[in-house]
Amino acid sequence: MQTYLETGRLRLRQFTAADEDNLFELNGDPEVMRHINGGQPTPRAEIRDVILPFHARYYERFAGFGTWAAEDRLTGEFLGWFHFRSSDDGADLGYRLRRAAWNRGYATEGSRALIRTGFTGLGVPRVFAHAMAANASSRRVLEKCGLTLVPAARPGGAGGAVTAGPEPDEVEYELTRAQWDRAGRDQSGAAHQA
Repeated sequence: MQTYLETGRLRLRQFTAADEDNLFELNGDPEVMRHINGGQPTPRAEIRDVILPFHARYYERFAGFGTWAAEDRLTGEFLGWFHFRSSDDGADLGYRLRRAAWNRGYATEGSRALIRTGFTGLGVPRVFAHAMAANASSRRVLEKCGLTLVPAARPGGAGGAVTAGPEPDEVEYELTRAQWDRAGRDQSGAAHQA
């Protein structure tokens, strides 16, 4: 398993075929999947035949980008994943964590490390993320990481511009390299490339 980066408490590494059970358990929890697809579990065959091969191809195609399995650095326990995917205008940030890892600061810690890596090591101009408008916890994490809500016009919307992401009821957040530089770069929680 190739480690991508480490923080004080997290190890982010490439997914392998051995992670089938980890993803099956994660994607089988209705609370974890509630804001993603209404709580429906992902079939094991889809994880094995579609999701894990997609991650492997992504690592090969886009150096430094992908979806990274998140583990506790001390115990090796699987906590979930973070993604940092290449885009024409920056990098798409996201994460999914087991319920046992919620409200422990892991989402913020891992997201900050990826943002820092994106701006300092990968040269991305912008980091963006999407969350369901009703997912207050994820929205708070994005705000703690310095991302701000992006106003977007939606046709037929009352009052003109509203905040929206690419899907109904989804919002978009962003942080540009210039904004990150002006904020003094997030210095909390040292991270390093492995």
